[in-house]
Amino acid sequence: MHGRVKVKSTAQQEEEKRKEREKKLKVYLAARDACFSKRKEGIWDEGALQVTQQLLSSNPDFGTLWNYRRETLMHLETVRDEDEVQKIYEAELSFLESCLKVNPKSYGSWHHRGWVSNRLPRPDWARELGLCDRCLSLDDRNFHCWDYRRVVVKMSGVPVDQELAFTDRLIGSNFSNYSSWHYRSTLLPLLHPESPEEPAPPPRRASSSPPPSPQSRSHRVCEEQLLKEYELVQNAFFTDPNDQSAWFYYRWLLGRAEREEIISCMFVSREEERVSVAFSRAVNVSSAGLLLVLDGQPQRVEWRSVHPRFKHSPVWICDLAPGTISDVTNEHNLTVHWMEKHTHRDCALYTGRTESWCRDSATDQELFRSDLSVEKTSVLQSELQSCNQLRELEPLNKWCLLTIILLMRALDPLGYEKETLAHFQTLEEVDSMRSAYYGDLCSKFMIENTILKMEYAEVRVFSISDKSLTTLCHLDQLLLVTHINLSSNQLHRLPPQFAMLQCLEVLEANNNSIENLEGVYHLPKLEEVLLKNNKISTLADLEPLASCPKLKRLDLRGNPVTQVANVEAELTALLPSVVDLLL
Repeated sequence: MHGRVKVKSTAQQEEEKRKEREKKLKVYLAARDACFSKRKEGIWDEGALQVTQQLLSSNPDFGTLWNYRRETLMHLETVRDEDEVQKIYEAELSFLESCLKVNPKSYGSWHHRGWVSNRLPRPDWARELGLCDRCLSLDDRNFHCWDYRRVVVKMSGVPVDQELAFTDRLIGSNFSNYSSWHYRSTLLPLLHPESPEEPAPPPRRASSSPPPSPQSRSHRVCEEQLLKEYELVQNAFFTDPNDQSAWFYYRWLLGRAEREEIISCMFVSREEERVSVAFSRAVNVSSAGLLLVLDGQPQRVEWRSVHPRFKHSPVWICDLAPGTISDVTNEHNLTVHWMEKHTHRDCALYTGRTESWCRDSATDQELFRSDLSVEKTSVLQSELQSCNQLRELEPLNKWCLLTIILLMRALDPLGYEKETLAHFQTLEEVDSMRSAYYGDLCSKFMIENTILKMEYAEVRVFSISDKSLTTLCHLDQLLLVTHINLSSNQLHRLPPQFAMLQCLEVLEANNNSIENLEGVYHLPKLEEVLLKNNKISTLADLEPLASCPKLKRLDLRGNPVTQVANVEAELTALLPSVVDLLL
């Protein structure tokens, strides 16, 4: 038996580990309690640094201890000279490096390092940049390190081109580097901003707004550099078509600029004595400042959004005092001033007219795609050809299919409509888990196309039936629509945004799966609602219709609510203005 190693049982090993953990825990808790006592007594000395260092070395995510440590360091600043403070903080940086070795993604350690670097009398930013390089070489997705690197770059004045070259190196070694692609997207507008001399969007019809300021375009990348980026990202997704990072960056490159901030439409009704205003983005008029001037006189009106749920909305309305504009023999000139953006919109209400409006033309460049020069158009055509070549090699690659759709929409959304629908069908088949997303995106694009067709025809009827719509969007563009046909789609609700259709008279939404009418709210001109073969099941679902004062015809055939006992009498009481009720 002598000389043979005794093998401990598992139970014995576990018991020894348990005792060792208890021993370490007692030491840790004693040190913690000592630390808290020192802080409570207001002791800020090197002993406090030693005891917090002991604890943070094993647990660098103890936020209270970092706070106590900072308090101590700030106190030592007041009692030591600059050279001593420099040494203290240099030692602190060395200690932090040891903490980062324990946990390279420690929130507390990186935050404290940024705090120390900002207070260091003579910071060594080159050393900090080198630390970031080492950490990112180990984990190029360490977002804590990326955040700290941006601080170091800003404080030390590292040239933007040097940082852009840094992203080149990281992307070159690993295409699947989300952080590098993202960082690149923040650097390009700084290094290659769009020149004010580059072509601006074409002028709009009926616009009373000033041209966009250079500041509104300063975040955009100049076209020459933008075209070079396509080649870089194309190399990435041809190397690995299934990697997401390069595709996401490519979508950023294809993204259009934000629309000019304007009052896009103004509608005036004598009958309701109401003014409706549509903006190019959702606003809060209480902070934006909206002033209505009637015949040269400022009016005291109360602006409200079209639905109580909206504090920010693209459409706002106000009511004038009774008798202000109701007389059709009088002519009026109205102006709405958007004080925040120093822009305005004029509208003339002529004699004999019951309503009037002034709006911008909804061209595709201004609303739904990028402003393309001849050069950029030719390059995007080349990009589309390249992606189609990749699709031939990878016919089921969802990123390639989705990018082809985006390229087609950037080039010619109406011309490529048929191909776009076919690609969406393929996407739903090859990536069925995201079929709802593709359905909503396809619905968005189809609505955009329908708006463009409607605008080109200068009509106030919006018809998009039998298009498999799953959602509604861009409803702020339909402020002037009087008749909308949404029949034979896959809609489940009419959302609050539907209340933006302030001129709507007829709503057709037969053969859907609508359960909720929340958006049919205070539509002052609505007379006819056709909801045959939907899924409205209770009288409560129909209550929003009671807010529409002119509603005369309602078709509910084929809805579960028609089976409710005494439903006709209940609806007559709920909707007294309805004279033609179909159940």
